[in-house]
Amino acid sequence: MDPFTYTFADSSDLKLPVAVKVSRLEGYEKPLPYSTLLKRPDLRHRGSNLSPNSELYITLQPFADSKPLTVHAQTPYKHFKNGRIWNQWLTLPVDYSTLPANTQLAITLWDLSPINPKGGDQGHHIPFGGTTIPLYDDNATLRTGRQKCRVWRHKAADGYSDTTTPWRERRRRGRGGQEQETVVVDEKRSRREAELERLVGLMKKHEMGEIPENKWLDQMVFRQIEKLERQSVRESTRPKHVSANGNGAVDGEHQNGDVAPLCAEGDPDHVDGSFFLYVEFPRFDHPIVFMDHEYPPPPVSTIQTPPSQTTAAVNFKPPPEVQLGPGIHSDGEGATDTDGGGGDMMRIYDPEVGYADNPAETKHRRLIRGQRSALDRDLKPNPKMRDFLNRVMSYGPPADLSDKEKDEVWRFRHHLTRDKRALTKLVKSVNWLEPAESRQAIALLPKWAEIDVDDALELLGPSVQNPAVRAYAVDRLRKADDEELLLYLLQLVQALKFEPEQAKDDDDTDSSLASFLIARSAANLKLGNFLHWYLMVELDDDAPAQAEKNKRLFARVSYDFMKELEATPEGRPRRKVLLRQAEFITVLSKISKEIRDSRGDRLRKIEQLKKMVADPKNDLLAFDPPLPLPLDLDFKITGAIASESNVFKSTLLPLYLSFKTSTPGEPYSLIFKTGDDLRQDQLVVQIIALMDRLLRKENLDLKLTPYRILATATLAGTVQFIPSSPISSILSSAKYKGSILGYLRSHNPPAAPDAPSVLGVAKEAMETYVKSVAGYCVITYLLGVGDRHLDNLLIAEDGRFFHIDFGYILGRDPKPLAPLMKLSREMVEGMGGSGGEEGSQFEVFRQYCFTAYTTLRRSSSLILNLFALMQDAGIPGLAVVGGGEGGSVGKVEERFKLDVGEAEAVALFGALIEREMGAWGAVVIDRLHGLTQGWRA
Repeated sequence: MDPFTYTFADSSDLKLPVAVKVSRLEGYEKPLPYSTLLKRPDLRHRGSNLSPNSELYITLQPFADSKPLTVHAQTPYKHFKNGRIWNQWLTLPVDYSTLPANTQLAITLWDLSPINPKGGDQGHHIPFGGTTIPLYDDNATLRTGRQKCRVWRHKAADGYSDTTTPWRERRRRGRGGQEQETVVVDEKRSRREAELERLVGLMKKHEMGEIPENKWLDQMVFRQIEKLERQSVRESTRPKHVSANGNGAVDGEHQNGDVAPLCAEGDPDHVDGSFFLYVEFPRFDHPIVFMDHEYPPPPVSTIQTPPSQTTAAVNFKPPPEVQLGPGIHSDGEGATDTDGGGGDMMRIYDPEVGYADNPAETKHRRLIRGQRSALDRDLKPNPKMRDFLNRVMSYGPPADLSDKEKDEVWRFRHHLTRDKRALTKLVKSVNWLEPAESRQAIALLPKWAEIDVDDALELLGPSVQNPAVRAYAVDRLRKADDEELLLYLLQLVQALKFEPEQAKDDDDTDSSLASFLIARSAANLKLGNFLHWYLMVELDDDAPAQAEKNKRLFARVSYDFMKELEATPEGRPRRKVLLRQAEFITVLSKISKEIRDSRGDRLRKIEQLKKMVADPKNDLLAFDPPLPLPLDLDFKITGAIASESNVFKSTLLPLYLSFKTSTPGEPYSLIFKTGDDLRQDQLVVQIIALMDRLLRKENLDLKLTPYRILATATLAGTVQFIPSSPISSILSSAKYKGSILGYLRSHNPPAAPDAPSVLGVAKEAMETYVKSVAGYCVITYLLGVGDRHLDNLLIAEDGRFFHIDFGYILGRDPKPLAPLMKLSREMVEGMGGSGGEEGSQFEVFRQYCFTAYTTLRRSSSLILNLFALMQDAGIPGLAVVGGGEGGSVGKVEERFKLDVGEAEAVALFGALIEREMGAWGAVVIDRLHGLTQGWRA
C-alpha cells in the first residue's frame, strides 16, 4: 500500500489545549514630568513610574464575536532585573478543535498601584497596555512561531470584533476604501526597519529548521537582532510617516489641524511610549488549516402541501371557516378583531422535525403497539399493503426505515414471520427501550423462518444491542460448517466490539458470540489458527485508534481461547504450534527490518538476506517437527532454501523466501513485508474468496486466484507468492511479440495438431484467461479497486489472470481520470479483439461478466454486511471513506445498482464495458506509470 502524503492538517483534529508563550516586553517611555506628578499624585506610586523594569503580570483570554470563550489564564509573579522577560507558557482550558475561525486572543499587561484612581480599597490593578491578535491569519491558517504585538498603553485588550487594540497598526484607507500610500520622512530609518523585518523572517525560518544551525554564529546574530529591535522601538515614539494626501498632516495630527492627544490619559505634557510584546505560538509539522464542523442539512418535513386551486378550477366544496384570534388579520389591513376570514395558511419551519421524535407521536405509537397485540395476530395485508411490504423487504442493509414503514412492519409482524428477510426490518422497527414492545418482539424469534447468514451478520452489527437478538443470530451461525465460518471469521472478530457490556467485571460468563467462536476454534485447527492471528493483530501495540476497552476485550477472548484449547485432547501440541509460529514470524520480522535499515544497493541486501537465512542462529534451515505455515495450514515447512531468497525492488524491500515442505518436490514460496499495513489487502482477498465461493455455488467457476494473505501485525504480514508475469513485462518482451496472445501461445500451445485450440492457444488455457479476466473485471468494479496499472495485473502460465496490491479501494485512486473498471486494449486483444474477428472470445467474455454481476448482485446483502462489520476495524482505506450510508457500505451498494431491475442493471454494466474499453484516461495512466518506473530504475 502506498503511504498517505499530508501537506496540511485539519484544525478539527487538533485535540490540544490552546497555548501561548509570553516571551518579553520591549519598549521605551520618557519619565513623567514633575508637573504631571504634581497634578496626579497617585501616579507617583504606580509601579511602572517607579522603575522601567517594574513587576507586571499578563492575562490571556480568547474572544469570538466580541464575547469571551472561557476564563483567562495569568502569568505567575516574577521579579525583573534587567528587562521584563517572562518566557512563560500560558495554557487555556479550551482545545483548538473547538474554536471558531474568528477567535482573537486578548492579551493585557497589568500594572500595580497602591492607590485606586477610582477610589476604594479594591481594584489595585491598572492596565499597563493591551493587544489583540487573531488566532488564525487571513488565509484561515493557524498562526505559529514568534509574533511581535503592539501594546496600546493604558488600555486593556478588548477582544472586540472591531478591536481598538489591534496587534499591529491598520493601514490607512482613503475614499472608496483604497489604501493610502505613505510618504517616508526618514529614509534611513525606513531602510533599517525593512532590513529588520527581513532578519526577523529569516529567524523564523531558522526556528522552523529551514536554515541550518550554526551555534556560535547564531548567538551573535540573535543579539544583533535584539539590539536592532530595541533601537527600532525607541525610534518608534517619533512620527515617521506623513499622509500622501498632500496636506502635510503627520501621525498624531488630524487633517483639520487639531492635534490628537499623544497620551492615553490626556496629559498634554507627556507622550506615551511605544511598547511591543513578543509572544510565541506552538509549531506543528504541517500547517493547521481551519475546518469547521459540517452540520447535516436541516431535514424537510415529508408533509405535502395540497396544490393551490386556480381560478379556472372547479371546487364544489366551500372553503373551511377559519376564526382568527383577536388582533390577527387575514389581509393585514382594514380588518377588525371581530372579522372572520380564511386567510392564506402560513407554513413555519420547525428545526426539531427530523432530529427529535415528536412526543405526541411517540406516545401514540406506544399506546397503539401496547393495545393491539391481540388484534395484530390474525391481521393480513391487502394487495396494496403486500406490495408496500415487499418493497420494504427489498431494502439493503444500510437503509433506514421511515416511521410509516416501521409502523406497518410492526403491525403485520405476525404475518411476516414466514418471510426470512423481514426479521432485520422488524429489529429496526422495534423501540427496544420499551419493555413491553421488546418482550413481544423477542417472543416472535422462535417462530420466525430460518434467516440467511447475511441477515445473521447484520444482527451482529453495532446497531443491535439486545442480547436475545444477538444470541438468535449466533444460533443461526452454529448451523454453518467450518469452511463457511472461516470466510466470515475476520468480520466476526470485529463484531466482538459490539457485544453489550457485562454487568460485572468479575463475571465469568462470556457473550454468546465470544463463547461460540472460542468453542468452534478450539475444535478446528484452521479456525483456531486464524482466530489466534486475528486477535494478535488487534492486540498489537502499534494498532492505530484501538480503544483500551477493545484491547481488554480481545485479550480476554485470547486468554479464554487458550484455556479452552488446553482442555481439548490435542490442546498442548496445538498451543506449541502457535508458539513456534510466533517465533517464526518474529525472526522474519527482525530480518526484514535489518535488511530495510541496512546500507548498500539491492544486490548487497540480497546477499545479506541469504546469509541471515542460512545463519543457524535464526533456526530457519530446518524445522523438526515440520511447522504448519500460519498463512496456509495445508503446507508444513521443513526448512528454508537460502539460495533462492531474494529482495524485491520496492520502497519497503519485501522479502522473497522459499521453503521446503513435507511433500517432496513441492516448495512453498511467500513474500514477507514490514512497514506496510496488509489488513486492507487481507480484507479484499477475503471478499474475493467469498465471491468465488458464491459463484461456484451457481456452477460458475471463473478461475479466480484468491491468493493467501495474513496480516501478522498492524505493519507486518506475509503473502503467498504465485509464479506469474506482470502484463507490463509481457508487453515489453520481444519473445512474446509484445502481446498477451503471444504469451499464451508460448506457454499453452495445442497439445496436438488436431487438439482443440482457440487463436493458436490451447482451448482450456484460453477459457481460463477469458473467465478470469471477466471475474476480476466485475469484482474490482464492485469493490472500487483503484491504482490499477499494468504492473499489478498478472498472468500465470496456465492463463490465470489476477490483480495484486489493493491499497486503494471503494473508488479511491491516487491518479486523476482513473477508470471505473480496468479493461485495457491489450487485455481485449489477448482474447482475439472486440471487432468481430474470427475466433474472438470477446462476446463470451461479456456473457461471463453479465452472469457474474447478476449472481453477485443477488448476494449483495452478505457482501454489504461484511463491509459494515469492518467499518470500525481501523483500516486506513475504510476510515478515509467513513461510515454511514455514504461510507464504505454505501460505496459498494451504489455499484450493485439495487435501485433498478436486473435487466436494466445488466444494460448499465454492458455500457460500462464499452465505455471503459475505449477510455483514453487509462492509457495515459499506464504510459505515465511506465515512464515513472523507468525513471526510478
